[in-house]
Amino acid sequence: MTLGANDLISLDTNVLVHWVRQDDTGIQLRDTYHLHERTDRPIYSTVVEGEMRALAKIWNWGNRKLESLDEILEELVRVDAGLPDIVRAYAEIYAADQAGGQNTGQNDMWIAATAKAAGAILLTCDQDCLWMNPGLVVVEYVPTVKSSP
Repeated sequence: MTLGANDLISLDTNVLVHWVRQDDTGIQLRDTYHLHERTDRPIYSTVVEGEMRALAKIWNWGNRKLESLDEILEELVRVDAGLPDIVRAYAEIYAADQAGGQNTGQNDMWIAATAKAAGAILLTCDQDCLWMNPGLVVVEYVPTVKSSP
């Protein structure tokens, strides 16, 4: 699937990790999907923000990367995962996960529920939510680019 200029995008944690790192995948994501230029700014779940801030601590990110993260988040639209429509979408995704034996992580289901409730396309670099596409959530999967040595 190719995202259109008017499609609302919801960012998975891994997309933000690559964007902040400005690695080959991050540059490809930013430039291919115009993440920093879209009229409708991409959205992200508060769950994504929590994961990002935890990973920054685990990886001992310095001030430069933390400032970059804050600058990027300021450009995006923050969506509270506790909103009623997201909770209902989560319940639907969780029930489907259990019925299908998917064993998807809780955070991934909340992130997908945010995209579903907002009518957004989930942009991700992992395959955790692909089983949801397109019946529950529309997912745009972008494999990680192998960086040159």
